[in-house]
Amino acid sequence: METLLSSDQGGEPAFDVNDPRRSSFSVRVLLVDDHPVVRQGIRQILTDAFHDIEVGEADDAEGALREVKTKPWSIVVLDISMPGLSGLDALREFRRERPELPILVLSMHPAEQFARRSISAGAAGYLTKHSGPRELVRAIHTLIEGGIYVGPGKEPLGAPRPERIGARPLHEGLSDREYQVLRMIAHGKTVSQIATEISLSVKTVSTYRTRVLEKMNMRTTAELMRYAILNHLVD
Repeated sequence: METLLSSDQGGEPAFDVNDPRRSSFSVRVLLVDDHPVVRQGIRQILTDAFHDIEVGEADDAEGALREVKTKPWSIVVLDISMPGLSGLDALREFRRERPELPILVLSMHPAEQFARRSISAGAAGYLTKHSGPRELVRAIHTLIEGGIYVGPGKEPLGAPRPERIGARPLHEGLSDREYQVLRMIAHGKTVSQIATEISLSVKTVSTYRTRVLEKMNMRTTAELMRYAILNHLVD
């Protein structure tokens, strides 16, 4: 499968430099991802595709917030799985600081796991890192023009379809942190491992686990794991 870390097949740029489809307007994009190779790949895709572009980088949410407060970025491309402040928490901070700023969430997680939460938290688009370079450029165009992007041929995720009202999946009632803990439990991590990875105390993580069990009307970790697998919440 084509990924964002590569160009189109054959090693050519995502868009030819003389292609008339290339953008002619100026755009300032802030890339927020803790992996330098990912940022470099995205930077190359964008500079190939846009005539006049400035690309900035931040390797964590805190650094990105400083950038957003001090510079007039046109759009933020944000990974939601980073150390420290979570991507969804950072997204809400960005929205408070600059509510008009379009944010494209770029994630390794499938859309069914995080797209709805991202849009609900204020993102204007969601794209997986398995998408091709052209898809990234298309998403950037859509957001800059004021649209919401959730993938090719997909309906907006802002509201449930009428037939789903009253029948929401149990995990949609969880807070973002509770949902994060649920997914980590489903991956077989212990409370201590989770606490270390997300920089919380074991007691706090235990409290989140208890809340998840209560909200989902379950009693054991095994039940949570089974639910997560059946609902495709694990990668």
